[in-house]
Amino acid sequence: QVQLVESGGGLVQTGNSLTLSCAVSGLSFTIYTMGWFRQAPGKEREFVAILHWNGGTALYADSVKGRFTITRDTAKSTVYLLMTRLKSDDTAVYYCAASPEFTEDASRFGSWGQGTQVTVSS
Repeated sequence: QVQLVESGGGLVQTGNSLTLSCAVSGLSFTIYTMGWFRQAPGKEREFVAILHWNGGTALYADSVKGRFTITRDTAKSTVYLLMTRLKSDDTAVYYCAASPEFTEDASRFGSWGQGTQVTVSS
């Protein structure tokens, strides 16, 4: 049984940093792409970042490129999203997800966590 459990969300001021974690069980990083998506109030879920199962290739949405970094710790079965220089537009529920494909398309991700709220205030 696949389980993805996000943590690390919270309230943070504009310009500050926050790291989200996603504890993964029931699947192997070596054959799955891990991704982070987010959904702001009244908006559709959007792609944030993905990490190839080789662990070395990552893609980012233009809105977060240069500010966010996706990494993983295979030994801890955990995926991270380091978010720096946060903006109010980054306020959303952040979801961790897994896919057997290397894709930004959320519909290709079959396993999802419950989400963690990130609120950026000025």
